[in-house]
Amino acid sequence: MTAETVSTEESDTPLKRVLGPKLLLLFIVGDILGTGIYALVGDVAAEVGGAAWVPFLIAFAVAFVTAFSYLELVTKYPQAAGAALYVHKAFGIHFLTFMVAFTVMCSGITSASTASRAFASNLASGLNIDEPSSGMIIGVALGFMLLVAAINMRGVAESVGANVVLTLIELSGLLMVILIGFYAIVGGNADWSQVIAFDTAEDKSTFLAVTGATSLAFFAMVGFEDSVNMAEECKEPSRIFPKIMLTGLSITAIIYVLVSIAAVALVPVGDLSNPDLDPPLVQVVAAGAPQIPADAILPFISMFAVANSALINMMMASRLLYGLARQGVLPPVLAKVLPGRKTPYVSIIFTTVVSFGLIIYVSFASDNAVSILGGTTSLLLLAVFAVVNVAVLVLRKDKVEHSHFTTWTGAALVGALACAFLVTPVSGRDPQQYLVAGGLLLLGVLLSIPMYLYRRSKGIGPGPDDPSEIPPHMIP
Repeated sequence: MTAETVSTEESDTPLKRVLGPKLLLLFIVGDILGTGIYALVGDVAAEVGGAAWVPFLIAFAVAFVTAFSYLELVTKYPQAAGAALYVHKAFGIHFLTFMVAFTVMCSGITSASTASRAFASNLASGLNIDEPSSGMIIGVALGFMLLVAAINMRGVAESVGANVVLTLIELSGLLMVILIGFYAIVGGNADWSQVIAFDTAEDKSTFLAVTGATSLAFFAMVGFEDSVNMAEECKEPSRIFPKIMLTGLSITAIIYVLVSIAAVALVPVGDLSNPDLDPPLVQVVAAGAPQIPADAILPFISMFAVANSALINMMMASRLLYGLARQGVLPPVLAKVLPGRKTPYVSIIFTTVVSFGLIIYVSFASDNAVSILGGTTSLLLLAVFAVVNVAVLVLRKDKVEHSHFTTWTGAALVGALACAFLVTPVSGRDPQQYLVAGGLLLLGVLLSIPMYLYRRSKGIGPGPDDPSEIPPHMIP
């Protein structure tokens, strides 16, 4: 992989270029940190036992090679549209472009729904509520999503400065877990043998257990792809994006692996994955440093982290839905905005209602709603990543005037195959993830049919007309 220097000025953009290397790094790290590691380390451990760090490491490797493809594309086309733009340029198939954009939107809703369940569990732990009822967890999760919708409706966007603060708070909780965990390990108060112990279900081989856990762990690595939507607000994206994105991915991967090692070394796997006990990281701190009131500190740090993840994802989902409606692909009512706030209130209401349905359905359909929702998020994004890895090779024939990052062809092929494999049932995924993902995508197709028929009657293409105008993160 090579990063060529920029020899010409980038095309003009209506957005202000304010992100330098340090702020971009904090944005990427802050976007990846959050719900995944706070909520899912116990579920990953339940799949493979003490070697829970292995799926996180494999997930990082898959994310890393996929990041190379994103880097070539974002430095080649520094516009704020992400995967939808790349797929449209590569294949020019309107329906495929729509499905990619809608899939990304669905991943935002499932991610936020995962965060809502994690928020409810951490709130119960922080308030010392032993064995909270499922009704209480569902009620808190739904109330939390209403709060997110209210903030979203007011048009409150995270500024770069706020993102720095949120990132540092999220990071503080994880660093506390790592430091306490390894202090206990060095002091001989941990079972180091558990770190290399594979303990899989009787009906699964070690391979299937690892790939299934990797599919789930990948949820913790998503977020780096959001940064490509900041390309138009980044100073010299072709020059700084490659180094900063790979640095951010590496930092978060190291943190996740260290957290998972500390978790399985200090707490029995059965306890980490038990939904009736405290959240996994609270158990880790309590085991490594009983004198620290972990149950009074970490749940609220965790709540702050997952709340930030939920708000960012629901803002992305509602704006992407709004953009698709403006493109004439979805019913125009979804593009309506509040006169005063200038926020897409119909899209916000719609995405919130969908998240309600997800939370309620999964809560009654599975004993582990967080695992199903998190796995569905990674399923949707892995499908998009597989297409993006192919798109980067197709677009090699499209030459641009400015210099840009170039990935190895082999890396893109490996990324495409790895992502495609982790999408398939042979990877050991829970079948319920396909039901949830399929239901969401079917909803998108049903919503698009009336507009497709209308545009066809008028002799207009099925759209999106110009994916670069779909604003995933920007407030209209």
